[in-house]
Amino acid sequence: MITDSLVREKLGTVRYPGFSRDIVSFGLVKGIQVSGNDVTVEISLATRDANIPRQLHAEAVAALKTLAGIGEVRLNFDIKDPPQAAGQATTVGKSSIPGVKKIIAVASGKGGVGKSTVASNLAVALAKTGARVGLCDCDLYGPSIAHMFGTDERPLANDEQQIIPIQRYDLQLMSMGFLVDNESAVIVRGPIATRYVQQFLRQCAWDNLDYLVLDLPPGTGDIQLTIVQTVAVDGAIIVTTPQEVALIDARKASTMFGKVNVPILGLVENMSFFLCPDNGKAYPIFGQGGGEREAKRLGVPLLAQIPIEMSVREAGDEGHPIALVPTDKSAASKAFHELATKVVALV
Repeated sequence: MITDSLVREKLGTVRYPGFSRDIVSFGLVKGIQVSGNDVTVEISLATRDANIPRQLHAEAVAALKTLAGIGEVRLNFDIKDPPQAAGQATTVGKSSIPGVKKIIAVASGKGGVGKSTVASNLAVALAKTGARVGLCDCDLYGPSIAHMFGTDERPLANDEQQIIPIQRYDLQLMSMGFLVDNESAVIVRGPIATRYVQQFLRQCAWDNLDYLVLDLPPGTGDIQLTIVQTVAVDGAIIVTTPQEVALIDARKASTMFGKVNVPILGLVENMSFFLCPDNGKAYPIFGQGGGEREAKRLGVPLLAQIPIEMSVREAGDEGHPIALVPTDKSAASKAFHELATKVVALV
């Protein structure tokens, strides 16, 4: 006998192209109707790639046909334009950055969730794919990129009076941390801070970058709004932790991007669990499943679950991001490289 649960179980074996998760856990299956042995499935997608629904149709039909006694299988696809298309009419005034092909913003609703760690390691992992990558630290008040990459080098200017980014680990870097001492506080009001960040973006000699990763300040203030309203950001990644207090602020960040028509690529759940070095057991210190539930609520993929490893903290303190470590030596490094692969596919 064909039942709703059997159909859902079979559809749970169909993975979304480019991801390890299935179409059921992604929330794409909106309805299942069983009439005798005939099955009708409603699937909702947000994509402009015609190959994705074709591939999903073929794989879903093949999976359902393995059910004993199955009759007619009908898949109805509701295909919508992704957020990028929705924002095209309102991107007047936005422009690209000279020397940069794709811009990826890494944001969080609150501080302390490891946003800079995610941005730094994502940039390193992207560079490991052979791409030319830059990383711009847009957090003027709490710059951390200089420390995380182990350099206090001062940037120079070229003949066009453009700032030359610092080179480190095959990355082009810019941060207020390269311009001030560690003990010096940046005490400026919002409009001046915004002007500094715009100089980092537009008056920096970015050299033929495939990707520029923006490490945004936490929250939804002047700097974040100015960047996403004036720069053509190709996609945003929201960093959170599993605990509810972080998820609440992640929703605020996602709302901000929605209002300025910046597509959200997905969520990254940092500090997802503590991976005990003695026995390899995972302990969900900050809760479990929060990132997955929030991603489903927002209708975006959960791109990565980054474990808590002492080596991540040690690597950041030593100026040697964990993504530089071979993936078979660190679960966190493996997660960051898998994140980079998904981001490349999305943008």
